[in-house]
Amino acid sequence: MATDPLLRQCPDSTDLVLRAGPAGPVWNALTSARSALLTPLALGVPTLLVAFCMALAGARASTVFVVVGVIAALEYLLGWLALAFSQARDILRVEFAPAGVPVSLRLVRAAGPDDWLPVDTLREVRLTHKVVEPYEGDRKPALSTLALELVLRGGRERLAPLPFNGDPQPLADALETLLAPAAVVVELRTERSTREEPRSNWYSGGSASANSGGG
Repeated sequence: MATDPLLRQCPDSTDLVLRAGPAGPVWNALTSARSALLTPLALGVPTLLVAFCMALAGARASTVFVVVGVIAALEYLLGWLALAFSQARDILRVEFAPAGVPVSLRLVRAAGPDDWLPVDTLREVRLTHKVVEPYEGDRKPALSTLALELVLRGGRERLAPLPFNGDPQPLADALETLLAPAAVVVELRTERSTREEPRSNWYSGGSASANSGGG
């Protein structure tokens, strides 16, 4: 019954796939470990300051290298833990089971799937399609994103806007058809805006100089 690329028909469920890839604590730890490599680079200035101060104090080069290495390792470890915890609750997909007329749903997060819930726990699905059009003369293409909000009984789950190219209406229609037996409301809202044109200070600066020189 899946009629949209984001809806995947499986033998036992229909999945709304938001981010591709496996889920689980091990996979989350591995992906976080890769991203955490940027942490020592982001904190490179304080680390270099420590090395510089040690060198001024007369420390040996070998000692400076060891201390810098320990600091970088700690930065990496802390960055890894912070990223792992922050990504753990990221929603990868929403599973509706069985595939035909779902009676249950569950959220699959980066750290693994949540427990199954009755489908009537879901009250509303809100899709927000934002399109930022280029200004006149702008060579950059339009930027299109899609944000998802699940209104659940007793809470909400929001997903940060994801890049989205195409028409979101088929997705909204497919979700509405899938969830109609459970009386779940599917709302699609499209917001359009124009990218701000960068302002140049060259003319204003030149005008100010000319006016100041005429006094």
